[in-house]
Amino acid sequence: MSEIITSAVLIGILTSAIRLATPYLYAAIGEAISEISGVVNLGVDGIMLLSAYGAFFVALNTGNLWLGLLTGALVGVAMGLLMAFISVTLKAEQGISGIGLYMFGLGLSSLLFKTTIGTVKTVVGFQPVRIPLLSDLPSLGEVLFDQSLPVYAAFLLVPLAWFILEKTTWGLRLKAVGQTPAAADSLGVSVDRVRYIAVCVGSMLAGLAGASLSLALVNLFQENLTAGQGFIAVALVYFGGWRPLGILLGALLFSTVNAFQLWMQVLGVAIPSDVAVMLPYLLTIVVLAFTVSRVRGPAALNKPFERGEH
Repeated sequence: MSEIITSAVLIGILTSAIRLATPYLYAAIGEAISEISGVVNLGVDGIMLLSAYGAFFVALNTGNLWLGLLTGALVGVAMGLLMAFISVTLKAEQGISGIGLYMFGLGLSSLLFKTTIGTVKTVVGFQPVRIPLLSDLPSLGEVLFDQSLPVYAAFLLVPLAWFILEKTTWGLRLKAVGQTPAAADSLGVSVDRVRYIAVCVGSMLAGLAGASLSLALVNLFQENLTAGQGFIAVALVYFGGWRPLGILLGALLFSTVNAFQLWMQVLGVAIPSDVAVMLPYLLTIVVLAFTVSRVRGPAALNKPFERGEH
């Protein structure tokens, strides 16, 4: 094993890990924003799938990657509005609503793919953009500063999300709605409006996660492209304790494991491929087993708000 894992392979694994963390970061930070407001959205994977299809279809037919990325974000917003209407306005059980949204996204993306594309095709996706001077740093430059723009944006989203949640009035309202919605309502904060915005913003980021997957990572679309990454993103919210920095660390952990198993298969290491593919999902189970009971989420998480109830 030591003869196989050379410095070049290690750099390759870390470079891949940075890229593979991109959809996790978009989707998990988006889900954290939604959950901090009190709404669990288990439909993240379905949103990612439908957005990945929409982004790829537009990019394939127009040749415009940015228009494809915008399409992915808009599909995410539309799915977010649907989720918010069901869970906030109709006050349906959020877990069941989210699973329904996932199944809707999975089925519709598969149907649209078969009827409009038919077979796996590829596009020239977002290419690496070298950052002057920083990309010339030994080892570190190649790993961190020779990535595509959607990758850079995903990592910049971490401090941006922290600032919004911790340093802005909207962030304080978001937390108040997720912790004590009745108190927030008594102070004139519209609980439903805040939750609608949070769910739509979170779903938009899930849409960007799907679009980055099909346009910046694999540069294609196929049925069930996400392979459950949306559910891992939900797990990362719990792993990170609803904090952007914690989510970043979790995303890097999962993406590194994923990159490692991919490289082991490429290098021909005698590991059964099925076992290698299972590694990220086994890690998800272990993480949830050790973290869910140790972290406290928003007090009103998964609880519909009824004015007058306390």
